[in-house]
Amino acid sequence: MNCRYILFWISLGLLFIQAGCNQKKQSSVKAAPSKDSVSTWIDQGRNTELSSDSRKNVLNKAFQTISSLGVDSMSNQSMSRLSLAFLDLNDSLGFRKTNAAAMRMSAQIKDSASLAGSHWDLAVFFNMKSVPDSAYYHFYKAKELYHEMGKQRNEARVLYNMAVIQASVKDYTGSELSTFQAIDLLKQLDEIRHLGHCYNNLGSITKELEEYNQAIGYYNQAMVYYRQLPQNKALERSILNNIGVLYQEQGKDQKALEYFDEVLGNYEAGIVTSEYARLLANRAYSLLRTGITDQGMNTFKRAVELQDSLSDLSGLSRSHYNLARYYQENGDKEKALYHVRQAEENAMQSDNNKRLLESIRMLAVLDPENASSYSGRYIELSDSLALEERAIRNKFARIRFETDEFRAQNILLERQRQLWIGIAAGVILLAFAIFIIISQRVKNQKLKFERQQQEANLEIFNLMLAQNQKLEEGKQSEQKRISEELHDAVLGEMNGIRMVLLALNNKSDAASMEMRDKAISRLQELQEEVRTISHELNDASYHKFHNFILSVDELLKKNSRDAGIRYKLSYDEDVDWDDLSGEIKINLYRCLQECIQNAIKHGQASELKLDLQGSATEIHIKHSDNGTGFSPGRGKKGIGHRNIASRVSKIRGSWEIQSSPGTGTTVHLHIPRDTAGIKNKTNAKETSQHG
Repeated sequence: MNCRYILFWISLGLLFIQAGCNQKKQSSVKAAPSKDSVSTWIDQGRNTELSSDSRKNVLNKAFQTISSLGVDSMSNQSMSRLSLAFLDLNDSLGFRKTNAAAMRMSAQIKDSASLAGSHWDLAVFFNMKSVPDSAYYHFYKAKELYHEMGKQRNEARVLYNMAVIQASVKDYTGSELSTFQAIDLLKQLDEIRHLGHCYNNLGSITKELEEYNQAIGYYNQAMVYYRQLPQNKALERSILNNIGVLYQEQGKDQKALEYFDEVLGNYEAGIVTSEYARLLANRAYSLLRTGITDQGMNTFKRAVELQDSLSDLSGLSRSHYNLARYYQENGDKEKALYHVRQAEENAMQSDNNKRLLESIRMLAVLDPENASSYSGRYIELSDSLALEERAIRNKFARIRFETDEFRAQNILLERQRQLWIGIAAGVILLAFAIFIIISQRVKNQKLKFERQQQEANLEIFNLMLAQNQKLEEGKQSEQKRISEELHDAVLGEMNGIRMVLLALNNKSDAASMEMRDKAISRLQELQEEVRTISHELNDASYHKFHNFILSVDELLKKNSRDAGIRYKLSYDEDVDWDDLSGEIKINLYRCLQECIQNAIKHGQASELKLDLQGSATEIHIKHSDNGTGFSPGRGKKGIGHRNIASRVSKIRGSWEIQSSPGTGTTVHLHIPRDTAGIKNKTNAKETSQHG
């Protein structure tokens, strides 16, 4: 019997041990995500149907997992895919982090193809951020790697991208060279689409060089390649439009109209894009120049409306500039001035320096009184752009030169290394001796410095004592002033009243009763005076003044006074408004300025209300008016609303508009607490004024 019990308990113990081991194995499997999970997370991160925060969270989870799995080819490929997912999400920090990790992995496992791909991705990123020299550098690094591996297709595509960047900074010779190198490689591979791209780029280059016949030849060659592709409508439209613009710039508008009409005929009904709007504007300009005025003006109006609704500022700039040219050619100086100023404004907003220069040059002609000012602006901007483009072109040349120079220097450096080792040993011995001498001098200097510091601390302490004494003297002076105020203004009156009341104490006639009532009334007035002095002292002690709030109040006061309306300002006085950063204060101020101007100019309001509050997580600014209101969901957003959106975005905030016809407008601005640096909030203060 005892043996059976022993065997039973041994068997039971073994079962528990085995169950525990199985549970540990299962938990270890759950704790270590697989590479299949990483792939799933990356796919989720590229799913545009999910919110940006959700996509970012899963991508960060994938990054942490890949980093913990170790370095191998599969992890490297996953990291490269992850960097592209961050790039699609427009998360610059996430992309740079994962791209750098992918480069490190590629270098560790000596995967040249992945390293070249990472350089390519980084070049695309810099190109998107308008940093042409960095983009060119990484394209060049990728090209060198692909050349070493013999991957001609990728090398040619990278060369084309380099050529486009070179053309953007007017390095036309370098761009032509890179394009021809790409064409030589692509013709061996029969790459139709990219051959078309290359000849299109050559056409654009020769057009800028005003070699129009050569440009048309290149554009036609590009069209030959594009027409061999199964889906080529968009590419064909691009070439036809380029040829039409080229004829237009030569003054051959009738010929240009043939190409513009052919392009517009290829568009499907109902499709409205920036490209379509620009085609309409190009066609309208040629119609005007060929004398078809009514149709040209109607087409221009339609094109400008579309470009405005699509926020195509660069296209608007070109349209207004062409209209200005037309009116200038026909002697209508006033309309020409209006449209060239519109072109100038849109060019500045879209950073279109070429159009800006053309607009300033035309303004100098149309506005002779200010011609010297416009000429100065033109020269300054032209010189600045020329210097910048020259600097970038020099960087391109330096990148090519330094890469070749680097190879030659490696051999020389290896020969010099042995020599430097011997020299270094002697230098180390000499440095050690110098170190002993210098260290002793440093100790002496340290002792001298400590002594000077003690003397400086003593002087600072004496200054602090003197400052405290001045504060105490100021305090005593204020106490003396209050004492004199109470003694002279209150005590003297009370003594006089006391003497009157003593004299009237035993009298009960009507005159005495009247004098007694007057004395009691005066006592009440003295009571109010003491209360007023107390309140003033309390306000002086605890009231806080904010320069930012004063600035906002002055803004409200000035605008409401000019418009003859009322306003009311309330704010949280326990928020340290002056502790906000300069960027936040100026952007908030400009947003409020825009809201006030909209309420007065467009809303025709008679009363404004502004409330500034702070919470534990954010500050909330509410601006409301009793104006005519509008329907936010209808019509396009004006430049004012776009400016507010841009400024709020800069300080990582959000905003919303509540309005309807006849009920006024309310604008809410929300700024995160970690951006604003708010202290805490307990109560609020209100001030109101009449304009």
